[in-house]
Amino acid sequence: MKLAIILSTNNAEKNWNAFRLGNLALNSGDNVSIFLIGEGVEYLKFSYKKFDIQKQVDTFLESRKGEILACETCMALRHQEGDKTCPIGGMAELYNLISTCDKVVTF
Repeated sequence: MKLAIILSTNNAEKNWNAFRLGNLALNSGDNVSIFLIGEGVEYLKFSYKKFDIQKQVDTFLESRKGEILACETCMALRHQEGDKTCPIGGMAELYNLISTCDKVVTF
């Protein structure tokens, strides 16, 4: 299965759960793409001991099977630059995910 997860919040618990789901899907052999939009581009700012998002992201990226993309406009509005945990994408990439994935889940 090809799964798209869209994060539009900076809520630590929701983002932690989204990456937990992504990691479970990767471990089940699925292809997973996570797209960050709106407040979602700030997802790592609120990682802490109880909801260790960074640990989940590291696991996700270490698999080399998952992909993360972030809305370029949303990043610019927040004066953020892209990196490996928040690479730049755009509406075309989001549209492509939605149109080609078997399932789309939003958080």
